[in-house]
Amino acid sequence: MTSSASKPEDPLVLADETPAAASPAYVRMGYFFAAMGAFLFSTKAIAIKLAYDEAIDAETLLALRMALSLPFYIVIAGLALRDRAQHHRSMPSAGLALKAALVGALGYWFASYTDFLGLEYISASFERLILFTYPFFVVVFGAMFFGQKISLRALVAIGVSYVGLALIFLQNAGEDSSNTLIGAGLVLSAAIAFAFYQLLARGPIAALGPQLFTCIAMSGAAVGAFVQFFLTHPASNLIVSHRVFWLSVFLAIGSTVLPSFFINAALHRITAQANATISTLSPVVTILLAVAILGERLTMIDAIGTALVLAGVGWFALSGRAGKG
Repeated sequence: MTSSASKPEDPLVLADETPAAASPAYVRMGYFFAAMGAFLFSTKAIAIKLAYDEAIDAETLLALRMALSLPFYIVIAGLALRDRAQHHRSMPSAGLALKAALVGALGYWFASYTDFLGLEYISASFERLILFTYPFFVVVFGAMFFGQKISLRALVAIGVSYVGLALIFLQNAGEDSSNTLIGAGLVLSAAIAFAFYQLLARGPIAALGPQLFTCIAMSGAAVGAFVQFFLTHPASNLIVSHRVFWLSVFLAIGSTVLPSFFINAALHRITAQANATISTLSPVVTILLAVAILGERLTMIDAIGTALVLAGVGWFALSGRAGKG
């Protein structure tokens, strides 16, 4: 998709099945929370692109995002630790906390940074479609490094989606091949890093619980973003225009904190498979917002490529692999 000038993110997606005794209203709220999470995550690339119009770089924008979201996770971590103490449960060891922080740095600092960088080169629509394929890497790397099985259906789904990405890539490459290649490569790196995050996070999540793990992981990512920023930029760069500040607030709260809680709330009410299926709305919303807000073009080739990506990922989710990845 042509730019007028692409958030495990997204937070973790491990869930219990829907409670057997759940009321219909309880389940309906789960679908609502899942849709809200998918919608808010889909706005991330739009906000980043708008901020780039103000001549801010990826390192500064990521540092601002983490600085503004971190207080929420610190408070939630404190409440989670207090709850452990009240119920006389053991506190996490330093080694376990460090492992969770390092895994978080991979999934929410490195993956976010390469994603932010990629958006300097390619459109928000193309970025979202590439990032959307990370569950495929979860399955492939799970088979390669973690002894998990991979089905023929998953391989076919991967092939269908990447045919769609290839169509969009070839169209964009014809307009600016070097930028398209760099941007697509950076976002693909983000998808790969987030897939490894999903696989490596399972042990710490089981030991810490999803809420406390997410808070520690985000704190680790924030440390990575801050170290990177202060090694490469003067502190004065954090003084930004009002427009960039409010876009950063939206990135931190609207595209990070709130959707993470919506997704976690959804995963208590509906299955991971249902949540993964609803998440296919996210690229569509990003594309519509990119056309309406950023002025990106949607050509027939873009539409066909997008349909193939969504078909592959949707089939993948409906097959049950997205919930097992």
